[in-house]
Amino acid sequence: MFDVSNEDITQGPIPRTLVLLALPLVAQNFALVAQQVIDTFWVGRLGTDAVAAIGLVIPIGALLTIPITAIFVGSQVTSSQHVGADEETLARRTPVHAVVLMLLISTVLVGVVYFFAEPVLKQLYPRASVIELGATYMFGWSLSLVMSSLSDGLESGFVGFGDTRSAFLVNLTAIGLNVVLDPFFIFGWGPFPEWGVFGAAIATGVGYAGGGLLAVGIALSGRTSFSLRRDAFWFGRDIFEQIIRTGSPIAAKNAGRQIARAVMISIVTLAGGKAGIAAYTVGARLSTVAFVPIQGLSSATTSVVGQNIGADEPERAAAATRFGVLLGAVALGIIGLFQWTSPTLLARTFIPEISGQTLTWTIDYLRILAYGYWAFAFIYVIEAGFSGAGRTDLSMYSTLVQYWVVRLPIAVVGVYVLNMGVHAVFWAVTLSNVAAAIGLFVFYRFSASRGLFSESSESATAD
Repeated sequence: MFDVSNEDITQGPIPRTLVLLALPLVAQNFALVAQQVIDTFWVGRLGTDAVAAIGLVIPIGALLTIPITAIFVGSQVTSSQHVGADEETLARRTPVHAVVLMLLISTVLVGVVYFFAEPVLKQLYPRASVIELGATYMFGWSLSLVMSSLSDGLESGFVGFGDTRSAFLVNLTAIGLNVVLDPFFIFGWGPFPEWGVFGAAIATGVGYAGGGLLAVGIALSGRTSFSLRRDAFWFGRDIFEQIIRTGSPIAAKNAGRQIARAVMISIVTLAGGKAGIAAYTVGARLSTVAFVPIQGLSSATTSVVGQNIGADEPERAAAATRFGVLLGAVALGIIGLFQWTSPTLLARTFIPEISGQTLTWTIDYLRILAYGYWAFAFIYVIEAGFSGAGRTDLSMYSTLVQYWVVRLPIAVVGVYVLNMGVHAVFWAVTLSNVAAAIGLFVFYRFSASRGLFSESSESATAD
């Protein structure tokens, strides 16, 4: 049902091709969100301190994984362009190189987290119990990164080749194992140790280790477009360099984003204390639901654009980007409407004991976030179009402006000048999303009319 050939991507109907590629990725991302929701559900049973601890770790963890994300995007874009140019040997080698890079980076991160997690968390939050829980969770999470390197690296190959179904199966396996193991490792059910928040992180790692083994099995079977043949294990410096060069702007982009988020956490902590950070954490978790369809759609757009750029079909690349924006805006509008009408239900699902100021602020934040959900379609899909064309630097610039020129100044002025409290942070998030969406759309129309995709196609063909 979801089989999409390279010919479909470069010659077939764009709406059908993009939807068929995106559906497994959307389903995969829904499963990822379910995993995060279930993690928070079980950790919520440990109390508000445990939830606040994970809230502190989220932006720091995202900051540390920036190099891994950059390698993933660099591998996906590079392999998809090689596929479009009928250079399948290079396309197969690229994800294998990505696995090696991810393993090296994640191993270093384990050491960094072990020695520096607690001192960094002390700078963000003064409560000792929250800091201890956060440091414990971060160490388990860092171990899970090593276990997920194999599945993540090979997944970039599956998606780059347009085989989103295999990527879905790999992630579904990883997530399923995580969901099943969560309560056993957290609460010590049966013969398992009672590890609390550390157990939640370890369950994630074990799940991704299982997903990685499945990815290897699928790739070795020879039944998919991306397969691990003997020639895939030839290593060359030029491939490492190409992955890093393509992914580097993504690293800078995510660094700017995550540092800004860490600063926002500090502002929320000062303005609202434990109640404010708990509300902010629940909002951050639930906003990932909005990311579900759009992240799957944006990843599919990157592959479609990349393959069409490699096949010298710039008009199809531009058309795929336009259709993705329209489809995503409709889907996110529906999700935003549901969140706006049911904030209390969603808040109590995450933290059953939530009440008082924490509940009030959580409801306010969920409704404020919902106003700007449509903007994610413009941000994610247009940036995916730029990335597929090899212009990852453009999405870097837009993200830095979104967070550092719009979001942080609004939050600072609202909290420290206008005395709006944590609500200034809530509105800063939504207003910056809307501003970024409008700015990206205007710039996309301008750059597309000036031949952005044509120039990228000519450059890829020449390379």
